[in-house]
Amino acid sequence: MEESLKIDFAKMDGLAPAIVQDAATGEVLMLGFLNETSYAKTLETGFVTFWSRTRQKLWMKGETSGNRLRIVEAATDCDQDALLFRVKVEGDGLVCHEGTVSCFTRPVAVEAAAAGEAR
Repeated sequence: MEESLKIDFAKMDGLAPAIVQDAATGEVLMLGFLNETSYAKTLETGFVTFWSRTRQKLWMKGETSGNRLRIVEAATDCDQDALLFRVKVEGDGLVCHEGTVSCFTRPVAVEAAAAGEAR
């Protein structure tokens, strides 16, 4: 990995959102949050480690399921307050705790988009 950039954790009360994307397919797998400690652990291990907002503790994705997220590439946005991790999923590839590859499986009806297409 490239030299790590300073992430601005102050904008969201000590957290930065992180999008996790499959490096091979481009599919968005999940969204999580990191704090400074989990970010340092992520860079140290090469596996995405989140900060669990509900449990208030570090959480390496896949530590119990085996579906760890091995980082292939990492980037930050232009404001340096959000992260993108392109990963190779270890294990059976089911990243979501509901047993699916991606957490983004529920369609949302967007009326404005359909109305805009009719113009």
